[in-house]
Amino acid sequence: MNKNSKIYVAGHRGLVGSAILANLESKGYQNIIIRTHSQLDLTNQEAVAHFFQEQKPDYVFLAAAKVGGIVANNTYRADFIYENMMIQNNVIHQSYIHQVKKLLFLGSTCIYPKNAPQPMKEDCLLTGPLEYTNEPYAIAKIAGIKMCESYNLQYNTNFISVMPTNLYGPNDNFDLEKSHVLPALIRKIHLAKLLSENKHDEVVKDLKVNTIEEAEAYLKGFGVSGNSVEIWGSGKPKREFLWSEDMADACVFIMENRDFSDTYQSDEKEVRNTHINIGTGEDVSIKELAETIKETVGFKGNLVFNTDKPDGTMRKLTDVSKLNDLGWKRGVELQEGVSRVYKWYQEGQE
Repeated sequence: MNKNSKIYVAGHRGLVGSAILANLESKGYQNIIIRTHSQLDLTNQEAVAHFFQEQKPDYVFLAAAKVGGIVANNTYRADFIYENMMIQNNVIHQSYIHQVKKLLFLGSTCIYPKNAPQPMKEDCLLTGPLEYTNEPYAIAKIAGIKMCESYNLQYNTNFISVMPTNLYGPNDNFDLEKSHVLPALIRKIHLAKLLSENKHDEVVKDLKVNTIEEAEAYLKGFGVSGNSVEIWGSGKPKREFLWSEDMADACVFIMENRDFSDTYQSDEKEVRNTHINIGTGEDVSIKELAETIKETVGFKGNLVFNTDKPDGTMRKLTDVSKLNDLGWKRGVELQEGVSRVYKWYQEGQE
């Protein structure tokens, strides 16, 4: 890519896409195309075809997706598989039709089997059953990987797939019902601190309700009070967390410096598992994460682990050897990242 290349960032408002957009802009790329969902519905085949015919981008970052936490994934199973497959089918196919020079497809490490060996290498894909709760989403993302591989092999396109681990950062989703564990814990512990300090106006403002009684009743359903915050499970499961701006930097690095041919050995008879894990290669327990957030926020109450609730998979850690061998390594440590994203969240409440 050069600074005048026409670059389309699909999904520029989300956690992933906004970080990629900011990274490109910081590096001086000047010809970036963006569209909101209301301007371009990526599940609409005709609309996507028209967009590519009209704009003819040189490079595409496919970060658009329907995403959510465990409850949303398990509840809206049909929506997650349908919408994600429609988005990627339309964008990847039109990228081929209109001769896009390179495309980067972003998936998720939930593509790996529930009981995959740890840390998870790229070649453990399709070696066992998936985690049931997000199986439809994972299958859609696996289909995207195979679509990129297949178009490359049949049509000689240059489509690369990357699988980021759990991300957090600016523009994250802090919805108590639908967000992932890290932003959910930040907001819960933040609200518990406000309650403990009797800052009722701030609680009401944060939750967009009318009274503190209404707010307290709502938060009780999530185990949040001025004295304690309830966390599902034992706190023992371990998870890996990557600062979203580090993820974006890795994505732009790959687009600038690497091609599909760099993702596998040229003497392989069967080209498989060409996707690239993007992560830290390090993990922490949910308990350690919660304690870090508690310290960052300054909450003096208790963290209560509800062992009647499920723990989920005990460990999900990526092997990032392939990414490191391609020449990229992460920058932001977890404690610094938690501090940064908490500050970002607070500024959004002002």
